[in-house]
Amino acid sequence: MDVTNIVRTALQEMIVPELNNIKKENAEIKTSLGLINKRLDDVNNHLVDQSRRIDETNERIDNVRTELTDKIDNVRTKLTDKIDDVRTELTDKIDNVRTELTDKIDNVRTELTTKVDETREGLEQRIDTTNNRIDQLTFQVGKIAQEMERIKREESVTSDILTRLRTLEQKTANL
Repeated sequence: MDVTNIVRTALQEMIVPELNNIKKENAEIKTSLGLINKRLDDVNNHLVDQSRRIDETNERIDNVRTELTDKIDNVRTKLTDKIDDVRTELTDKIDNVRTELTDKIDNVRTELTTKVDETREGLEQRIDTTNNRIDQLTFQVGKIAQEMERIKREESVTSDILTRLRTLEQKTANL
């Protein structure tokens, strides 16, 4: 029996403190759970209150929407009537202005056609004169290009001669 007592004592020393710790933690968890449940109840009550307020606000918004819709319809009707009146008046004025402008445009068109014809004749004469000048310049540019080609060839020959002279000078200096 001695072994049984030793095992029992060992188990009591190991398990009983653990059981006490578990009971203590369980009590703490129950306390926390109670506080959390209380907080959830408070939040639920707050949500119910907010939902009620939202419903009241939605009802007020619907009332204002109906009132504004009626006022907008009245203003729209008045504006439509005024727009129709103004449209008629403006159409009459536009027709009068169109007639006056058409007459003026016809007069200006006639004057401009005459001036354009006169200007065209003058420009054609100037173009012919300018074309003659361009032809002369083109001929002179061609002559200058030929002269430049001749000068380039001479320059190339001169450069070649200078290069050969330098080579001879170097060979002579080395002797």
